[in-house]
Amino acid sequence: MTQSSTQPQARAQIRIPAAHPMVMLLGSGDSLLRVIEEAFPAADIHVRGNEISATGEAADVALIQRLFDEMMLVLRTGAPMTEDAVERSIAMLRAAGTGEGDPQGETPAEVLTQNILSNRGRTIRPKTLNQKRYVDAIDQHTIVFGIGPAGTGKTYLAMAKAVQALQSKQVSRIILTRPAVEAGERLGFLPGTLFDKIDPYLRPLYDALHDMLDPDSIPRLMAAGTIEVAPLAYMRGRSQPIFTNVLTPDGWRQIGSLEVGDLVIGSNGEPTPVLGVYPQGEKDIYRVSAQDGSWTLCCAEHLWTVRRHDDARRNKPWRVLETQDMIGNLRAAHYRRYELPLLTGPVAFPEREVPMDPYALGLLLGDGCLTGSTTPSFTTADPELTSALEAALPGVKLRHREQYDYFLNRIPAPGEAPGSVAVVNPVTKVLRELDLLGTRSVSKFVPDDYLFNTAEIRLAILQGLLDSGGGPVALKDRTCRVQFSTASTILRDDVISLVQSLGGVAYTRRRLARDREQGTAPGKHRYDSHVIDIRLPEGIEPFRLARKAEKYHAAGGGGRPMRFIDSIEPAGREEAVCIQVAAEDSLYVTQDYLLTHNTLNDAFIILDEAQNTSAEQMKMFLTRLGFDSKIVITGDITQVDLPSGTKSGLRQVQEILEGVEDVHFSRLTSQDVVRHKLVGRIVDAYEKYDSRNGQQDGRAEGRQDGRRDRRKGK
Repeated sequence: MTQSSTQPQARAQIRIPAAHPMVMLLGSGDSLLRVIEEAFPAADIHVRGNEISATGEAADVALIQRLFDEMMLVLRTGAPMTEDAVERSIAMLRAAGTGEGDPQGETPAEVLTQNILSNRGRTIRPKTLNQKRYVDAIDQHTIVFGIGPAGTGKTYLAMAKAVQALQSKQVSRIILTRPAVEAGERLGFLPGTLFDKIDPYLRPLYDALHDMLDPDSIPRLMAAGTIEVAPLAYMRGRSQPIFTNVLTPDGWRQIGSLEVGDLVIGSNGEPTPVLGVYPQGEKDIYRVSAQDGSWTLCCAEHLWTVRRHDDARRNKPWRVLETQDMIGNLRAAHYRRYELPLLTGPVAFPEREVPMDPYALGLLLGDGCLTGSTTPSFTTADPELTSALEAALPGVKLRHREQYDYFLNRIPAPGEAPGSVAVVNPVTKVLRELDLLGTRSVSKFVPDDYLFNTAEIRLAILQGLLDSGGGPVALKDRTCRVQFSTASTILRDDVISLVQSLGGVAYTRRRLARDREQGTAPGKHRYDSHVIDIRLPEGIEPFRLARKAEKYHAAGGGGRPMRFIDSIEPAGREEAVCIQVAAEDSLYVTQDYLLTHNTLNDAFIILDEAQNTSAEQMKMFLTRLGFDSKIVITGDITQVDLPSGTKSGLRQVQEILEGVEDVHFSRLTSQDVVRHKLVGRIVDAYEKYDSRNGQQDGRAEGRQDGRRDRRKGK
């Protein structure tokens, strides 16, 4: 007995519930039915009433029955069935039958009913299994690469996920970028405005945005910085001049001297490592000044975390804006528009040994005589301060001189004979070690060992200064401010630094000597006075002296310190560099304790046409990733437009990051092309051509690379 060469025939009856009109299942004019019949030419499919019968080979009949089940599931969700959707459903079912389908067992209905975004009656969904995998990967990973031929929906689906994330408040901004390789990224040589120059390269991104958002809202969102669209070259320059000071655990250091692994101070006052240092060449620089007199330098694209007046009132989160976004928009009515963040905790400098109690040194800097021509002395009308100073200086006794003046005398050692060889006063000895001996009211300063020490030591010296030379100033119906006066410009700056390092703000003004009221001392004032108004964060006590502390708290304390951007002005052109830090909010402390950063937090970032990035550009872009952000990179490695000899960053990154945790590569094929069917056939034809000629082309490319390497001396 010979085995039949044909498979056994099977028959299936498919009953369609009344809830599914046959016209929706079969299509207008039976268009969907014809697609199914063409896909299964060996099967007989008949429709009578609400029943469909299929006769043919068992495998085909089972597939047809499964197909109609999937179509009904799709229709039940309200999603439409199209000829294209039917063809793709058949392809998915056949792939599953051969073991080439989704290992997770996802069905056509699950693919075709996954809604990403709806706008003006139109719903965006994945259309193929690979597209669904791509969309799911965006949900599950921080960095996703979508690699495949043109027409596979890489950018469009990424854009839909970005808009969805923005609308659901998963991110606060969308950043869209493309390399403008056709102009060699030298857009300055093209005619027209910047918008005219970049518009042709970014038009596909604009078009996708208009499909997904109300067109009237897009200019508003772009003006607010919620959506940023820019060529890749315009993203890398978020930088500061190389001589700009950045705070480190050891004090201030120029940003241009920092290296990867160095520590800088973050917004919480704790050290955070530098993850990347990127020279930027010469940039146009702006001076950003706050209303308290603090300032720093940066480029136009540098990023600032700010909060607008209405954001604070409505309890909205902080937003990130570029310097150029705020120029000309700094005030609203009578108030400044942009508030800057302050340190959330005192700066954690490492502990240093100090030769004198910090509170005692603060008292002496405030009201002590340190000239060295006489025994050090202290002036006060508060017995509480004399007792505190004496207790803090071992081996020293305060001897009343006259009225409010006290000498700081050395206590003789036990058994020391009168008239013995003089022993140096311990206060004089310490003042000499600190280079303070010989200073006068106009030249006093806080030594670095106190200025860059623990928060406890810095607060103690500030309390000594304020208890002796400052005080609370209560205002009617307002919180109390703290005021300190000094004739020393250096001490003024040191007090401001102490306040800012503790998370407060300080405003300074000058009172001319001729305008100062005369006290009881004879003669006229010889020096101008610097008056500092201070506000410290809640929980930081400015005074130890009881009467001052009582007055301060009776007036409601110091209120919340705040800092606002006051002006942004051009400051020339300088060599610049940008850094990336590991802090969760990406903020670091720059000059005058201002907080700034240059990485992209809380953002959905899309890099389109990534095959046209160089290896250096790809690294630069990836290291811009901030916290609570997501990056999607799309490209087609068969369509590289880079200059000859330049390696595509998209090709190289697959070798570098493949297998890295939280990085995913989604690869789409000609089967995922959702444009005209001819596009898929064209892609297939080119792939066949490349496979036939690839070995020869590869050898030629290798010979060219070898010649280039020899010319370079490698």
